[in-house]
Amino acid sequence: MPVDLEKFVKHLRDHADKGPPGKGRCGHYVRKALQAGGAEFYGQYPPTGKEYGPALEMLGFHEITVKDPDKFNFVKGDVMVMDPYKGSKNNAGHVAGYDGKDWISDFVQKDFWAGQAYRTQRPHYAVYRY
Repeated sequence: MPVDLEKFVKHLRDHADKGPPGKGRCGHYVRKALQAGGAEFYGQYPPTGKEYGPALEMLGFHEITVKDPDKFNFVKGDVMVMDPYKGSKNNAGHVAGYDGKDWISDFVQKDFWAGQAYRTQRPHYAVYRY
């Protein structure tokens, strides 16, 4: 079933906290938003943010090359998947969607990076486009 990116990003925006810190539930919030857009996971939800890549590809997203996320022109519906930063308490990484203005997970992010530790360490990430 196709993913309606307008419904996806609307759900992200409508259900997210307005600012940091997040609740550590990025995967849950992004999954619910994708489902609101029509995505079907068939009971196989990625357990952590860092594990969303294969699920996104199953839904029809493809990885794009982003050399510098601070200067890249993202488009509405892009999804980022990020490894955890060194010293992360839960080692879950992060996942967020772009609504055309902001990166949103369980909160509206300041920028591409989900917080200061991510911003400083810049762990490996991938960006997926539908």
